[in-house]
Amino acid sequence: MNTGITMMNGSMVMADCDMKELVRGQDRGLLEKMTPVVERHNVALDLKKVDRIDAAGIAALISLYGHARDAGHGFAVANPTAHVREILALVGLDRILLSQQASERLQELTAA
Repeated sequence: MNTGITMMNGSMVMADCDMKELVRGQDRGLLEKMTPVVERHNVALDLKKVDRIDAAGIAALISLYGHARDAGHGFAVANPTAHVREILALVGLDRILLSQQASERLQELTAA
């Protein structure tokens, strides 16, 4: 699993999820790579290349969100494909990970 990480400023990271599928078997790699990052920075995870997500992928995003929140940081997803956006909406995560509120929270934490 190859995830490129770009520091946007002192406390904001844009991470490129360089995967076509965020599914069981690939979720663990994302968690191993990104958990330490979300515990230290506000993170936007770019999902523009992810065409497919399953329950394990959704669980990984929830886990990353929880780790970030517990550490006092923000976590959101950016640029999801239409299919991934639809899946996130079906399970109610669009309101948490894709909402304007999530973006504003990241900006607030970055400005602080």
